Order: sequence, then C-alpha cells, then structure tokens
Amino acid sequence: MCGITGWVSYESDLTQSGLGQGNPTVDAMTATMACRGPDGSGTWVRRHVALGHRRLAIIDLPGGKQPMSVKTPSGEVAMVYSGEAYNFTELRKELAGRGHRFETDSDTEVVLHGYLEWGDELVDHLNGMYAFAIWDERADKLVMIRDRMGIKPFYYYPTRDGVLFGSEPKAILANPLARKVVDTDGLRELMAFTKSPGWSLWKGMREVEPGTIVTVDKNGIRGRTYWKLDAVAHTDDRETTVGRVRELMTDIVDRQMIADVPRCVLLSGGLDSSAVTGLAAKRLKEQGEQLRTFSVDFVGQEENFKPDEMRDTADSPFIRDVADLVGSAHKDVVLNPAELTDPEVRRAVITARDIPAGLGDMDASLYLLFKAIRAESTVALSGESADEVFGGYRWFHDDTAKNTTTFPWLAFRNSLTGDRTSVLRDDVSAKLDLAAYTADQYATAVSRVEHLDGASEEERRMRTFCNLHLTRFVRMLLDRKDRASMAVGLEVRVPFCDHRLVEYVYNTPWSLKTFDGREKSLLRHATKHVLPESVAQRVKSPYPSTQDPGYAAALQQQAKEVLAEQDNPVFTLVDRDWLHAAVEQDAATMPGGTRQGLDRVLDLYHWFDIYSPEIQLA
Repeated sequence: MCGITGWVSYESDLTQSGLGQGNPTVDAMTATMACRGPDGSGTWVRRHVALGHRRLAIIDLPGGKQPMSVKTPSGEVAMVYSGEAYNFTELRKELAGRGHRFETDSDTEVVLHGYLEWGDELVDHLNGMYAFAIWDERADKLVMIRDRMGIKPFYYYPTRDGVLFGSEPKAILANPLARKVVDTDGLRELMAFTKSPGWSLWKGMREVEPGTIVTVDKNGIRGRTYWKLDAVAHTDDRETTVGRVRELMTDIVDRQMIADVPRCVLLSGGLDSSAVTGLAAKRLKEQGEQLRTFSVDFVGQEENFKPDEMRDTADSPFIRDVADLVGSAHKDVVLNPAELTDPEVRRAVITARDIPAGLGDMDASLYLLFKAIRAESTVALSGESADEVFGGYRWFHDDTAKNTTTFPWLAFRNSLTGDRTSVLRDDVSAKLDLAAYTADQYATAVSRVEHLDGASEEERRMRTFCNLHLTRFVRMLLDRKDRASMAVGLEVRVPFCDHRLVEYVYNTPWSLKTFDGREKSLLRHATKHVLPESVAQRVKSPYPSTQDPGYAAALQQQAKEVLAEQDNPVFTLVDRDWLHAAVEQDAATMPGGTRQGLDRVLDLYHWFDIYSPEIQLA
C-alpha cells in the first residue's frame, strides 16, 4: 500500500526544471502523501513524464522500491503502484514460465512484468486491490488502472497538454496547474450522498472509476471499462451455495493474511468482522501464531448503553465472546468525548479525506482506532462491505425503503438521521436543487442495472437494490476507510470485496440471500463454524457512535466560536440562523440530525481554513 502521483506534459520538458535531478513540482506532489508511504520516497523523470511514489513496505521490504522500470528494446516501461496483488505468487510462476526474470520478491515487479506480457489485459489476471500508473515509452502513453471495486483511490486532472494524477486530490492540488475550485456540481454530490461515478469535489478533477482503464496519449484521454456487475443465472442449490461461499471466504482470508509485517483484524462483534476474525485465527493457529484483534469503544458506552433505532445492543459483550472463542490477543481502543471532538483530530480527518464529509465521531473514532493500531501492526483485515454484498443493512428489509424511487440509504429515515442540507443557506440550497440532482442520479444508476429475462418483479427490485449498494454506496465507505487508514500508514484489506465473492453472491436470488428469514443468511451459515452462537444470532448493528451527551455539548461550544467570526467564509454556505438555534438546544436531548448538522458545519469551517477553496455557485 502506497501513494502514487505523476504528471504527463507532451509540450514541456519536465527534466529541465530539475536540472537533471528530478522535478521539484512532482517532488512536492509526492511529499503530500508522506503519510501513505512512510517507508520510502522516489521519483522517475523523463522529458514528458514525471512519476512519484511514497512507499508503505508490506511485502519484500528491501526489494519493492518504486518507481520501478524495465528497459525493453523499444523503450523503457515504468510504473508506480499502490495496493496488493493477492495472487502474485501464481502470476510470478506463470510469467517465469513465459521467460520473465525477476530481481525482487515484490508483487510490484510481478504486476509490471504482467503488463509487459499482456498489456492492459493484465487486469484480467489480477486478484487484489490496486491503483497504478504505467508510462510506456514504446508508445509515449500513460495507462492508469484501478481495481474492480474501487478499494484504492485514484484521481486525475486533465491539462491542456496531458494530465496530472494521484492517489489523493491533495497530490494533484500541489501542482500549480490544478486550481482549488469547487463548483455547484461538486457541492451537489457532497451534500447529496449518491456517489456519482467519477465524482471529485474539485472542479476539473475526476476519479479513475473502479474497474476502469484510463489511457493518456498525444491524441487525448480515453477510458475503457474492464469489469462490471453482470446478471448471470444462479443454478446452485442452497447447500452448494453455502459451501461455495465458505470455500471462497476461506481462500480470500488466507490470501489476504500474507504479509511480511505484523497483521491484525478489526473486530466489532458483528457477523462480518467476526467471520473474518474466526477464519483468520484458524489460519494462523495452523501456523502456530496468535491473531491480534482491535476494537473501538467509548468511555461508559457499555454501562450506559441505550438501544435505539439503529443499534439494539452494545458491541463489547459480543467482542469478548469472539476473542474468547478464537483466543486472540485483543485490545480495546476506548475514546472519550474530548478526544472525539479535538479540533486537531477533525483537521487530520479532513486533510486525510480532502473533503468535509461531516461524519463526526464516526470519522474521528475510525482515525483514532487506526492510529492506535498502527503503533502495533501494519496490516489489518476488515469486515467492510459485507452488508453491501450480502444485503445486511436494515433498509434492505424495510418495506418503505425497498419500494422507494430514490437511493435506499436516503429513503431510510428515523430519529437518528437528518437532512444533510438543513445547515445550508436558502439561496445555496436553491442553487443546488438536490431533489432534482438526486432524482437524476437515481434514474441513471437504475438504468445501468442488467436483469435476467423472466425475473420476477421482486427479484428485479432486489437486484437493483444490491447493485446500487455495490456501485454507489460501498464506494463512499471504501474511500473513507482507505483515507483514514493510510493517513496513519496502516494498510486495511477488505476480504468481502474480492471480485469472485462479489460476482457469485450478487447473482444469488434474494430468496437465497435470506433463506432463514434473516439478513445475510448465506454468510451466517457459511461461517458459523468459526462463530460463537451469540454472534451468529446477533441482529445487524452499524459502526458504533458515541451516546455521550458530552460529545454534542463540545460541538455546541466549538460552534459558538465559529459564530463569533462574522466574516468567516463558511457562512457563504452555512445558515447562521440554523447554527444559532443548534447551539441553544439541550445537548442531552439533541436530535441526531442536529448533531450531524453541527459536525457538518465544523467540518466545513476547518475545510475552508485548510484548503482556502474558491467557491463557484452558478
């Protein structure tokens, strides 16, 4: 796992500014991602291209330095690579059999030689999470490739004579050619929460979409989709399907436990992370090793827990049951309101994500959890994405959400959710027109879903439901996970995003996904051999959020300080009257939507200070 960046300029000589010693601008772009790669830095500069890389060493610690290049009779081929190819051992053997010779034991070199052998059809051979760019001097072209699910982030910014690219927007924004402008379209998606394909908050910047190859040459920029969710008839019976999911999960976790550095699992006490924990512990026990597990909790949460519309039970008892069953070396990272509301933590999260996401304590706690883990481990496995793959969220089983004509996560409402636009000024809301934007995005997303001939109305509806989560919702969560973890140099792997599992489960009928009358039936039965009974029977509970009223009170105090700044640019977007009303509420009884609104305002306040963006509202 690393950070990559680069600059292609067909009308400039990028070697001149560095006097033959590199390129200072690309050095600066690379430096912005020091947190992603604390173990090494490198650049590779030629006349029309400059590549930069920051390395987090995971496999072949001394041998995987980048940028990495190979000289061929027709020209040099160089690569910067972020991620992991979990099948690199098999690929290495295949390539060696085809005459390739390797100088390191790294997966990076295997991927580079895979490109030399297969060109961009290399993607059909890869299993993993990755974002990489290859400069092919033989054709004077740049090839940018992103993994199928979008686990690793990847952005690009077209210029007059080429392109800028990077793992994160901050790398691109470090180049003077990229302007820090946010326009109406950028703000719409920030507030709408629909994850429009290719979206970036910054005007002129785009994502390399998941499962896509973007090629840049003198003729321009073009993309090709190499993977998508196809509708395929599922012919396996229940027993065979459960067995196949068990087989896939075992193989995936085994592959993702490979590393030359300390590993662990993120354990929440839910079905997803507990299944990964059980399989990982079983694997390590066979090797004579003990698994390490980590959880996040809040001071007094278990003792004072109150069931609400999203969470029926506290996590801690279930975490203990799993740790006791598998014999893991477990550690709880326990946080208090002061840590969760620390402005420096908020600024670190915003800087990591490059956007004011407004997720408050859930972002702060994730960042602080990862920071604590990084002191003891370099790689962590997560249960992220199981709900999208197996249909676990509560709204999958809510009739109102299932029969809506908008994104289900937006349709699902309770006392803990709120209107994301309530903090905005009326004139800003009018210009954004989020209702029309969201309707357009939903129509576009639904139109792209493939269905089987003869499928029932219920099956078509639930396939669409699953597709929206796998092509929209999960990408927001994967980006959040990557940015928060890589901000502290921690590689988080996501077993449930293995494309083999995603393809197989996506095509199982909804009746099979829920055959025992509950959510995630297939996962529960496929992994029950490694689960305590309490977890196997537990109802879905989302990522934890503090219930301490001290959190809301701290937000109110910080918001009062914002209100005291009469000319702060945050008020070009935020409704001052709304903020006045929010700080006067009783923190102990504050609605969830108001608390979320305060977090959103404070994120915007610090984001303006960190980035000094130019806002363009049409």
